[in-house]
Amino acid sequence: MKPSDVRITKDIGIHSNDALIIIDVQNDFMPHGALPVAEGDLIVPGINQLVVKFYGVASSVILTQDWHTPNHHSFASAHKGKKPYAPYSAEGIGPILWPDHCVRGTAGADFHPELDTKLARLIIRKGTNPKIDSYSAFIENDKKTETGLSGYLRTIGIKRIFLCGLALDYCVFYSAMDGKKLGFDPVLLIDLTRPVGTPEGIVSRVLEEMTAADIAFTNANQIRR
Repeated sequence: MKPSDVRITKDIGIHSNDALIIIDVQNDFMPHGALPVAEGDLIVPGINQLVVKFYGVASSVILTQDWHTPNHHSFASAHKGKKPYAPYSAEGIGPILWPDHCVRGTAGADFHPELDTKLARLIIRKGTNPKIDSYSAFIENDKKTETGLSGYLRTIGIKRIFLCGLALDYCVFYSAMDGKKLGFDPVLLIDLTRPVGTPEGIVSRVLEEMTAADIAFTNANQIRR
């Protein structure tokens, strides 16, 4: 299954109980970054247009940001003899190891310089525990530790969440799945995300899992105020 194979939901109006969640649009995930996502930079203009579209109708524009410690256990460099993208499984870490990326306070952890962040209502920083990775915007990879996002969304009355950003097969996927499990109604903007694509076959698998979970897919041009 490819992104072009998903069923697109058309003509979606924005409501006051919707939130736009922009996942990890950071320098290290850009094509020339430490953990490059092909065409990751190409989604930035479309996300900016969507932010403007949401703001003023549903003012809940939320950003997430990988914010790792140096020597984070998800980094291959923290494991002797391991190379980036090598298979690895431990509680809160895996299924593969990563290049060092998005280390807190570094330029690589900064948002893409052209991303419009000024209208964001909240920034969720994740992956801050050196022993636990955090793909999802909602729950860290130990499947127990919450980021606080779900409580915040409930407090302000959010029902439906629109997701975009990087990367489709990891942080966007887990955020959509956890959002669904937590009782929100996720809509994934398939044209405003891109995958890592490692290991082979992961993109097809996550798209199939999200389809089976009844997560909706759409394109930005189907969103209206």
